[in-house]
Amino acid sequence: MGKLKQIAVYGKGGIGKSTTTSNLSAALSKLGYKVMQFGCDPKSDSTNTLRDGTYIPTVLDSLREKNTINARDVIFTGFNGVYCVEAGGPAPGVGCAGRGIITAVELFKQQRIFEELELDFVIYDVLGDVVCGGFAVPIREGIAEQVFTVSSADFMALYAANNLFKGIQKYSNSGGALLGGIIANSINRPYAQEIVNDFASKTKTRVVEYIPRSVTVSQCELHGKTTIEAAFDSAQAKIYLSLAEKIAAHTESQVPAPLGIQELRDWAGKWGQYLLALETGSIREELATNI
Repeated sequence: MGKLKQIAVYGKGGIGKSTTTSNLSAALSKLGYKVMQFGCDPKSDSTNTLRDGTYIPTVLDSLREKNTINARDVIFTGFNGVYCVEAGGPAPGVGCAGRGIITAVELFKQQRIFEELELDFVIYDVLGDVVCGGFAVPIREGIAEQVFTVSSADFMALYAANNLFKGIQKYSNSGGALLGGIIANSINRPYAQEIVNDFASKTKTRVVEYIPRSVTVSQCELHGKTTIEAAFDSAQAKIYLSLAEKIAAHTESQVPAPLGIQELRDWAGKWGQYLLALETGSIREELATNI
C-alpha cells in the first residue's frame, strides 16, 4: 500500500503488550495491510494468538541447530496472512536476552526479507522493562521509525514507560526512533484514564487509544486466538480496529520529556493521595482534576 512502516511496541511485562500487539497486527491485516509481527521477548510467545495458541521455532533456536539459516525458514503465517517471527533468547541463565533481537534483525536485513515480502508494516513486540542492550536496538538503530508504549495507570507500568522515554530521548539526536504515543490499556475507571492523561501531559506526549479490560479478550485468548479473529463483531474488536486505523494514519512522532525519578515519585504521590481520598469517600471520582 506504500512505504514500509516499522513500529516498535514496548511495555512492562504483564501489561498486555503482546495481546495489544497481536490484535493490532490482526486489525491492520483486516484493513488490507501486509503485516509482520516480530516477537522480541525471550519468552517467544508474542505471536501465539495469531497462530491458534501454538509456539513457533525461534531465530536463535534455529541458529543453534544450524550455523546459517534462510530467514524464510523462521517465518510462519498466522491469522489472515500475518507473518509471524519470534527472535527468541539464550538458554536460561546463559547470555544476553537482547541478543536474539540483534541477531534476528541483522539476519532479516541481510537477506532483504521485508522488501521481498513487500510488507506494509513490521511490528516489533519488545519487552519494556529493560531498554538497554538488545532491547534498545529497535530504538537505538532507528530500525523502528515510531515507538508506542502500552501502559496501564499502575505506577510500575508508568515507571517503565518513563524509562523508555529516557531511551528515546537519548538516541533521538543520532537517528533513533521517536515516540508515537501511549496506548492506555486496562482503563476501566475514569480516574485511570485521568492518571494516564496527566502522565502524558507531564511527559509531553499523547494517548493514542484507551483500551478497557475485557472478558472478551480473556475468552478469545483461552481459545488461542486474537479478539479480532474470534470476536470480530465485539465492542473490544472495534477498539482494536480504531487503534489500527490511528496507527496506520500516524505521521508525527516526537521526543518525549521524561520525568526525573523524584519528579515521578512526587507526581505519583499526589495521585496516591487522591486515590486514598477516593477510597475513603471524602471526594467523588468525577472531581479528579488538577491533581
